[in-house]
Formats: sequence, C-alpha cells, structure tokens
Amino acid sequence: MARRFSSRRILRRRGLITLALSAQEAEPAPRAYSPDPEITETDIWLRRLPPAFNGLRIVHLTDIHHSLYTPLEEVQRAVHLANLLRPDLVALTGDYVTLSPIYIWPVAQALGKLRARLGVFAVLGNHDFQVDSEEITRALAARHIRVLRNTHVALRSRLGPLWIVGVDDIWWSADDLPGALRSVPSREAKILLCHNPVGIRQAAEHGVDLVLSGHTHGGQVRLPLVGSVYGRSKFGERFVEGWNRVNGTQIYVSRGIGKVLVPLRLGCPPEIACLRLRRP
Repeated sequence: MARRFSSRRILRRRGLITLALSAQEAEPAPRAYSPDPEITETDIWLRRLPPAFNGLRIVHLTDIHHSLYTPLEEVQRAVHLANLLRPDLVALTGDYVTLSPIYIWPVAQALGKLRARLGVFAVLGNHDFQVDSEEITRALAARHIRVLRNTHVALRSRLGPLWIVGVDDIWWSADDLPGALRSVPSREAKILLCHNPVGIRQAAEHGVDLVLSGHTHGGQVRLPLVGSVYGRSKFGERFVEGWNRVNGTQIYVSRGIGKVLVPLRLGCPPEIACLRLRRP
C-alpha cells in the first residue's frame, strides 16, 4: 500500500486554549513547567483496522526521564496536555526515570492521572531496567496503568479485535516478541509498543501493523548540517523521529518528554504524539 499519512503541528498556546475551554478538567494545570511539548497529530492508515476502531485516537508519551533534568512539574504538565487531547488510548513506551529509584513512585503517581476511554498501556525501557524494572512495574500497576511485559491485550469489537502488544527492552535482551504474540491471530491488526525502534525489523517479520517507539529523544540536540547528536543507530537518521515503515509495518518514533546526559534540548522540542487510526 502506498504511503498514506498526514501530520500537522499545533500552535501551543492558541490551540490548547481552545481545547481547554471545551474540556472538563479534574484539576487545574500545574503552574510551574518548562515550555510546553509540541503536540503532533498524525493519521495512520491501517488496512486491517476493524471498522469499530476507525478514528481511534492514541496519545503516545515516551522517555519521561523524571530526574533532576526533568522535574515532576514537567511530567505533570505533559499529563495535563495529554488529557486535553481526550485520547481513546494512551501508549507509554518506556524510560520513566533516570539513575535513581527515588523517582519511581512520584512519576507513577503523575502518570496515573492520565485518562483514556480504553485505558493506559505501558512498556519498559532501558533506563527502567537499569534502575529497577520490577519496582517500576509495581508502581505503574498501582496507578492502574497496564504494563505489557512480553504479552498482549485485545481491544474487542463486534467486527474483530485490535491487539495491543508490548515487549520488554531490547538493549537488555529482555524482549520476546514471539512470546508476546503467542495466540494472537496473524491475520488481525496488531500495534506493538516497543521502547527501541530497532524492534521494527522483527516486528515486520511477524506481520505487526504499527510500532510505537521512543528511545532516541529525536536526537535531543540537533545541530545544523550535523543533525542529531544523540539517538543515532546503525540505521542512521531513519528511525530517529516521526513516521516510517519497513515493508508492510509502519512505525512512529516520538521525540519524548525528558532529557538525559545534558539538561537541555536544542532544535528538538519535546513531543506529545497524537495518532489517529484510519481505515483506507
């Protein structure tokens, strides 16, 4: 199928003021925050998408990296903005903390305020395994976030399910995509949450329709002519940010929210991705 997608970027202030006027807010937005993440809207066309899920809105958050470099106020602000988008489903693709376990429960509490009609689903990233993958899993689950660790869940409809599949981190060799897909019919639509975008290769081999990833931070520091400083891989710039595909499998790589290594982003603003699923 030919490449069919559209993306538009929303002006932060004016657009979100319009949303805020029509939204019912459970609580006021946090006052202390860094410049807002950029909200990107992208239509993703999936040939096998069941009709009941046409127009499904997925808000994708990744690489929160709560730490001294990404204070809790920034996380709370991202959650607030995500809720204003009124998602049907929220996908979290890992790296919730950096370096220290003291950040685990505070970030889980903040993410626990995410609201979506069909639920909030998460996978773990390499920093989560470095800090304490089991404690992060417990903290997220305690806030009613479903952590998919090499497993899947079906979103049911009368005309067929949409499968949400999640794998553990590839860098830690903790991923098991064949195990995660066990008992999932090969002919039915599947969305894979995989922290590292290198998972696109195996996902394509297993007939996954869409992969949501982070890990790269979009480069975090992007310089003229040089491009991204961080986030490169053996695939070069191809899977550093945004939409791409391998054969029949599409991927969206979000720039994420937080920061590592250096306490700044340059030429690479944080991102909240809002993906709308479409039938061709």
